[in-house]
Amino acid sequence: MKVYNVIFPIWLIIFLPPVIIVTLIGNFLIDSLVVVACFHAFRLASPSMDLKTFYKKSIVKVWLFGFLADFIGAALLLLTGLAGEAVLQLSDDLLEGIFYDPYSHPAALVILFACTLLSGFFIFLFNYRLTFRKLIEDQKTRFKVALVLAITTLPWTFLLPTKWFY
Repeated sequence: MKVYNVIFPIWLIIFLPPVIIVTLIGNFLIDSLVVVACFHAFRLASPSMDLKTFYKKSIVKVWLFGFLADFIGAALLLLTGLAGEAVLQLSDDLLEGIFYDPYSHPAALVILFACTLLSGFFIFLFNYRLTFRKLIEDQKTRFKVALVLAITTLPWTFLLPTKWFY
């Protein structure tokens, strides 16, 4: 009998109460650091835009869209896992890799990394098209800021083996 079926994967636990509160706070702090760093790194200051204004106009959107993007990736992982045996006919070893230890099966690592990148794509898209559309008029700079946010705030926890925590 395999016990891993009753163990929640770490990437799913971050969305469950009360852990979600810690996740939201952690995401907000990381997003804040990246937004402030991008403001300085890309010299976004102008007569009409100081750090305080830029931060106030962007942080809530960056934070909420980032969490939404993480949720999209996690939902796809969960659906893959739930549909894995019945519909997709994935092997037990692959399912164990997706839910418990991504490094135990190459395909599990690919699936988890693909979902991590998918979340990153949505982080980029949401920030480029929505959050910074009116705040950063220069498309190249907006692209760079959205890309930095996407890369630095990827849901890297998807790639952490759950077995490290149990």
